This record gives sequence, structure tokens and C-alpha cells, in this order.
Amino acid sequence: MERKLFRAGNGWSLFLPKVIIELLKIDPENDTIEMQIENDVLKIKKVDKKVEEI
Repeated sequence: MERKLFRAGNGWSLFLPKVIIELLKIDPENDTIEMQIENDVLKIKKVDKKVEEI
């Protein structure tokens, strides 16, 4: 799936389709995500609230 970035204020945004949000089991209103770059690959994952509290 290819996507383009779009301008948002002073930065850039990436639109995530609903199906991706559902597959990651992310509640966009309550959950946060973590982004990592490994070998020129952007990885996005839901932050586990249990780990976050420790």
C-alpha cells in the first residue's frame, strides 16, 4: 500500500486507513503509538499501557 505525505502545519502527516487502525487494534482517541526506524523502515506499533505505566 503506497501513501503520500501531506502538509500539516510546520510538519508532514501520514493518513492511516481505517483497516490499518483496526488491524493494529488502536483506539485513536485513547491509545498512543510508538514509531521506530530500523534499516530505513518505519515501524509503527501500539504502546502497551501496562508497559507504559512501569
